[in-house]
Amino acid sequence: MAVAATETFQGKLVIRNIGLLLSGDLQSPILSADTIVAVNGVITSVGKERDCDIGGADQMIDAKGTTVSPGLIDSHVHPVFGDWTPRQSQLGWIDSFLHGGVTTMISAGEVHLPGRPRDVIGLKALAITAQRAFSAFRPGGVKVIAGAPVVEKEMTEEDFRDLAAAGVGMLGEIGLGGVKTADEAKKMVDWARRHGLQSTIHTGGPSIPGSGLIDADVVLETDPDVIGHINGGHTALPLDQIRCLCERCRRAVEIVHNGNELAALHALRTTMGLGQADRIILGTDSPAGSGVQPLGILRLVAFLSSVGDIPAEQAFCFATGNTARVRRLNCGLVQPGRAADFVIMDRAQHSSGNDLLDSVRKGDLPGIGMVIIDGLVRIGRSRNTPPATVVPEIVRLETRRDPASPHL
Repeated sequence: MAVAATETFQGKLVIRNIGLLLSGDLQSPILSADTIVAVNGVITSVGKERDCDIGGADQMIDAKGTTVSPGLIDSHVHPVFGDWTPRQSQLGWIDSFLHGGVTTMISAGEVHLPGRPRDVIGLKALAITAQRAFSAFRPGGVKVIAGAPVVEKEMTEEDFRDLAAAGVGMLGEIGLGGVKTADEAKKMVDWARRHGLQSTIHTGGPSIPGSGLIDADVVLETDPDVIGHINGGHTALPLDQIRCLCERCRRAVEIVHNGNELAALHALRTTMGLGQADRIILGTDSPAGSGVQPLGILRLVAFLSSVGDIPAEQAFCFATGNTARVRRLNCGLVQPGRAADFVIMDRAQHSSGNDLLDSVRKGDLPGIGMVIIDGLVRIGRSRNTPPATVVPEIVRLETRRDPASPHL
């Protein structure tokens, strides 16, 4: 179901009886708290129930001892318009990602639009239109940060100034258009940075006709804000080049579901070995030739935790707080002042894991019991994940009445 972008829960939301609270913050990934209070879609307090003001709740959710996490963020998608993708001729793909716990998506360029304009006027118009359209239309309530122009050689600094003034905040993957050399790409990134636009570069071999190889030398000279799909999309760079990027570049390291798994593990281990886990962010790089993956972020979390030998609570941070910080979003962390975006989940039924974190460490996906965006319950039990052992419940509250009402 599509909802208006301005639809936020107006009132007081309380989530109580939380068994495990994941913060999204690498410095303290697990919080000693069992209650969250949010007002008008924004978190106001987090702590023990006895220390929180839960009175006067307009909606109360009993988590029943399950796990609450910040809503997952997909750092790398390629939307077009609405909840449709021509890449796989599929409707409802964004709503399906919601059932995988994704509450926010970041566009890496609306490249799959049939007849996508490549002239400067057209590509600017497309970026502004996509930014406006997804700001006003949110499939399932998912926040799609879109309007990411694929840069072309003919662009000037004035074009970046125009895009920023129009509300566009990022570039599409550099390398998907005509800009492929380091000197051209660096000029575009410098202009973008000067006007407040974030940049991402395609890394690895070509993914679609018209794209090309972007190797480590080009990435290092260009110095983008995000090393897009460092593990390839789909074809990865040689492992020594991936190590070079992790060691010599301080920018965000984006690992994607639709990339090379060996390269993903190499990037993970190299970055972790440098003590720079805060650089790691996750995306799916979909829709793509390999399809649409509604559970892609959860699968990536489970893969990196189980095969990459990363504590599950840290792996969840890669898909929440890390991405929120890199992408400059007011979500991804469970703390006052942040958007009330949550995934409530539990160990999947019959998982060999003792609890949710143990099950993820063993490679299993959790079962989602509820997803909340801006304080609104968007879905209950997920139709896509394995069924959760325990699901949360919306507590029926007595209707509060005005004592001055003559109808009392």
